[in-house]
Amino acid sequence: MNKQTKDRKSRAKPLRFRALLIVVLLLSLCLLLFASTLGGRFGVFHQLTLETLGPLQSALTRAVSGARNVWADYVDLLQVRDENRRLKKLLDSSEEQLASYREAFTTYLRLQEELDFRKGTDFPPLTARVIGKDPAFWFHTVIVDRGENDGVVEGMAALTSQGIVGQVIHVSSNYCKILLAIAPSSAIDVYVQKNRVRGILKGAGEDGYVLHYVLKNADVAKGDRIVTAGIGGLFASGIPVGTVSEVRRKKRGMFLEVQVAPFVDFQRLEFVQLNLSLQQSVTQERIDPARR
Repeated sequence: MNKQTKDRKSRAKPLRFRALLIVVLLLSLCLLLFASTLGGRFGVFHQLTLETLGPLQSALTRAVSGARNVWADYVDLLQVRDENRRLKKLLDSSEEQLASYREAFTTYLRLQEELDFRKGTDFPPLTARVIGKDPAFWFHTVIVDRGENDGVVEGMAALTSQGIVGQVIHVSSNYCKILLAIAPSSAIDVYVQKNRVRGILKGAGEDGYVLHYVLKNADVAKGDRIVTAGIGGLFASGIPVGTVSEVRRKKRGMFLEVQVAPFVDFQRLEFVQLNLSLQQSVTQERIDPARR
């Protein structure tokens, strides 16, 4: 036991010496730091400490600043994304409103044209809106929202400010069906406006019209205006129908083959004016026999 006690004592002496040495060093460092601050300026040890810690503190500051900037950029990005979503919704809404305004303005212009046309007509007009088209392509008919209750009768002429649309072929109480002038079963007596060369204008469907029975020696050229001749009583004289789009002179036969492009855009037909003059004449015919 005495031997172990002696060993412990021999080991404790170096440990105590080391602890004492560390305390002395720490006190010396404190004294040096305190002494370096005296006299209004930093001492050598303090300067060495600053030189050592300065780069570390600078790097730490840059790292913290970079992290803050990254976070700030992330927050700004989230705000920009939300703002972009808000602006996109606003843009979509504005585009819808603009499309609605454009459609309303276009409708206004068309109605203004029809109103001016009504004021300039020499017959009692009845405005009708196109509400449907015949699904059978080859019939070329449209349905409008006017019928017997509005004074419409079969045979009435339908026109627009651009020209001839067609003729009423069927009538119900509140609706009627109009055979378009471009239908293959349609035929109109017309003439070339510049020289009164006459012919029969027949419908050619989507190709417009074909002018028949025009002699080869007739002066007909591309761009000539075609108007109604006023024969038959359905259409008055001088109503525009279309313009000559092509003239072909075949080797055989005595007539020209004349293609005519219609003035009326049948694909965008919205309103028509029905000529009520026929209704008045039919009513008069019904009254006259009663008086007799």
